[in-house]
Amino acid sequence: MPEYVIAPPPVVGLPVSGSDALFPVRRVYCIGRNYAAHAIEMGDDPDRDPPFFFQKNANNLDPSGSFPYPAKSDDVHYEAEMAVLLKEGGTNIPVQKALDHVFGYALSLDMTRRDLQGEAKKKGRPWEVGKAFERSAPIGPVRPVAEVGHPASGRLALTVNGEIKQEGDLNQMIWKVPEMISYLSDYFELAPGDVILSGTPAGVGPVLRGDVMELSVEGLDSLRVEVI
Repeated sequence: MPEYVIAPPPVVGLPVSGSDALFPVRRVYCIGRNYAAHAIEMGDDPDRDPPFFFQKNANNLDPSGSFPYPAKSDDVHYEAEMAVLLKEGGTNIPVQKALDHVFGYALSLDMTRRDLQGEAKKKGRPWEVGKAFERSAPIGPVRPVAEVGHPASGRLALTVNGEIKQEGDLNQMIWKVPEMISYLSDYFELAPGDVILSGTPAGVGPVLRGDVMELSVEGLDSLRVEVI
């Protein structure tokens, strides 16, 4: 066994609903503006242009149910999403076979320091400072495909303090789950443990300390997150 000069970082494990087993995370890919209404509210053209992706870090995924309001920002937004978790990887995966690579699904939030993201955009810089900060992706329990199949439609809703803020349907995705997997595999070698956040509907907005966010999609375990 090799001896490391420092202790290796722990594997990020996500709870699997109804099981004591954990899903190990390798990478996190996030698709941008995958719902037409959200593309419009962000000032973009909702036509079906090629998708674009950015990454969060594996340890940004957080199943704790708490979201610490991050430093260096006064404008932190929620973005409600469905996460896709892969059990198999590869390159150049055909669309027709892409769903065979999926282990399961979960609900997640892509929390965003919107002010810092906006500053980076204006300067033509990467977005990581606004997206890939600590605990920026609260996530719920993983539901295996064997239990829920492949959700392709269903109401996705986010409330903040009981008030509906985001509402859409999974069938409104511009790029569907098999297409996302296939497209990503043309540019990256996907692997077991990869997670894809599949985009958010319209209605993104800010939260404050003390707010409670609740996210639901029929068939998946709900996600409740308190901003602390």
